[in-house]
Amino acid sequence: MRFVSYVHAGREGWGAIDGERITPLAERTGCPDLASFLGSEQFQQRGQWAQGSTGALELSAVTLLPVIPRPEKIVCAVRNYMDHHQEVLAAGMHRELSEQPPIFLRVWRSQVAHGQPIVRPHVSESLDWEGELAVVIGKAGRDIPEDRAYEHVAGYSIYNDASVREWQFHAKQIASGKNFEGTGAFGPWLVTADEIAPAEPLKLVTRLNGEVVQDSHTGHMIFPTARLISYASTIFTLVPGDVIVTGTPAGVGWSRKPPRFMKPGDTVEVEIERIGVLRNPVVAQA
Repeated sequence: MRFVSYVHAGREGWGAIDGERITPLAERTGCPDLASFLGSEQFQQRGQWAQGSTGALELSAVTLLPVIPRPEKIVCAVRNYMDHHQEVLAAGMHRELSEQPPIFLRVWRSQVAHGQPIVRPHVSESLDWEGELAVVIGKAGRDIPEDRAYEHVAGYSIYNDASVREWQFHAKQIASGKNFEGTGAFGPWLVTADEIAPAEPLKLVTRLNGEVVQDSHTGHMIFPTARLISYASTIFTLVPGDVIVTGTPAGVGWSRKPPRFMKPGDTVEVEIERIGVLRNPVVAQA
């Protein structure tokens, strides 16, 4: 099944999506947002909740929100694809492979939805694309063992962890280049975990104005999803609606010679097999 968060008639809602129609489920389930539904007992009966409901909405009649509009935590992996690590080395940055997953946190205000503009800030022209698989937590846990990690996954989505490169390199930590408002695209929907096998390699393609700039698959991850979940849960309790953004493969603009970045007027798409396409225009900060 697929679930979306949206705004309709000035009110936030969420629901199940089938084709071009959305079944609103907030009032019916008593769960005010998708994150609370993912952590509820109702999620186990999700197919029943989505059947026989009146008041379906056309997808074209709503404004989509990021899949989880205000997650408590957005945990992002750094240099988590071997092909990306190799291109970083080729670009002259001598980074050793980490023994533990390198991670950072994004804030929810940095997110935008499918179809909404990614914003290039006025302080930079080096806005780079990073197509990534997003994993959404459905079951809370702390110190989760790797062999139980997938029990905590509600589903999957797509993230464009767009990066403002020179701000990323201001210090040894990279959070400043990863948290500009309007740079983290997240969507278009959540695909429930029962539709994708644990650790199944998924083809990932990023296109800029129709041109393929990243072409890889999730099997190239250095630290797989289960490891990322286990490691993050050692630091803090993962809760329903938390998002694990699993890293980007080779093909980012910064590593090209000369570097290439997104600019106002561009359109960027991230497509992941079995999930869909996340598409966003690029605009300049007002």
